[in-house]
Amino acid sequence: MDQKQQLLLDATRRLIRRGAFPNLEKLLAKSHPADIAHLFRYLALKEQRILFNLIGDAEKSAYVLAELDHVTGAQLLQQLDKETITEVLQEMPSDDAADIIGNMPEELADAILNIMHDEDSEEIEHLLQYDEDTAGGIMSTEIFALDENFTVKQAIEAIQQAGDVEMVFYLYVVNEVGQLVGVLSLRQLLTVPPTKQLSDIMIRDVLSVRTDMDQEEVARVVEKYNILAVPVVDEMNSLKGIITVDDIIDVIRQEATEDIYKMAGASEEELLYGYESFKIARLRLPWLLVNLFGGVITGYLMWLFKVTLKEVIALISFIPVITGMGGNVGGQSATIMVRGFATGRIDFTMLRQVFFKEVRVGVIMGCVCGITVGLVAWFWHGNPYLGVVVGLAMQIAMIVAASMGVVAPTAFKRLGIDPAIASTPFVQTANDITGILIYFATATAFISWLR
Repeated sequence: MDQKQQLLLDATRRLIRRGAFPNLEKLLAKSHPADIAHLFRYLALKEQRILFNLIGDAEKSAYVLAELDHVTGAQLLQQLDKETITEVLQEMPSDDAADIIGNMPEELADAILNIMHDEDSEEIEHLLQYDEDTAGGIMSTEIFALDENFTVKQAIEAIQQAGDVEMVFYLYVVNEVGQLVGVLSLRQLLTVPPTKQLSDIMIRDVLSVRTDMDQEEVARVVEKYNILAVPVVDEMNSLKGIITVDDIIDVIRQEATEDIYKMAGASEEELLYGYESFKIARLRLPWLLVNLFGGVITGYLMWLFKVTLKEVIALISFIPVITGMGGNVGGQSATIMVRGFATGRIDFTMLRQVFFKEVRVGVIMGCVCGITVGLVAWFWHGNPYLGVVVGLAMQIAMIVAASMGVVAPTAFKRLGIDPAIASTPFVQTANDITGILIYFATATAFISWLR
């Protein structure tokens, strides 16, 4: 956060604490909507509600809401009367308005749509038919398209008369039934004779996405081809909307944030609860309980090998090392897989190569760490066979952990579940169990040399 933004945040918090709302209202009136939207990242929900109520201007409120996540936007609007909610939503792009309405209670959403102008409500209802995380859910339907039979002169006149529509240097061309048949740039349009028909100068090989494509896939398309916008079509190739690069930036940020939270066994939802400890604990507990039961299973395995442990008490010294290193290696492999799936660098056709690559890495790291900890065990306890057991168990555990770091995210991906949840909490717990099993099984096999 830069100095200007920090000063604005400090002033906002101070005025809220003092209850100096008229002064805060004046401060917001002088502030840029983007700066106001940035403040919401650092405020609790109660402070957000106070701040949002003081913005006043519907257009500025709409800009702020468009920069926030849709759940927060819906919560902030619900405290206003229906007419004011409608006024703000009508100032927003239809895709953002649809996402916010989709996160409202059904009764309130229906009431808002009934109050809206027919054109706006029909557009939003159309967008609500698509899943929020698909191309149809994030597209803007306020698009500009040209008929393929237009001349260049007619096209330029149509552009000059166009209203507030999404048009980012690309001009999409449709046929008489609204199917996407071509694309051209503004530069192309301005550098050809005015009597030329668009069908003669347009590029017919148009890059587009389907309405049901997942938003992560859309982001990969835009990133791969370095385009500023991508048209959205249905199964009949009819032009339905457009997704611009600013929407893609939001998608990339949202997906990366979700992955980071899931990899830590947490949820972005807890940010909405501010300092409500019980609600936050409820969100975090499921993965912690998974780890808890994993720890119980680990303890039970140690109990099963109590005879081995009683015979060679020195084995206790290396339990944390075996479990810790296995969890670390598995977490590294799982993180690589999760990000690979998310960015498109890894897909199911590459799994064989990726799996054996991670196994080879596990072998190399296992050898280095195994030899190191084996020497430590030998010189510490004066028993070379203990060094062999610890080193061998370490190597096997790290190879298994690396393998599991590939297999677990892949299995979740196959089942249609976000592979991010298979990373640190899941893999680490599983590797604790397998690590202990490998360690004590190896020690039991060598028990006659360890006594």
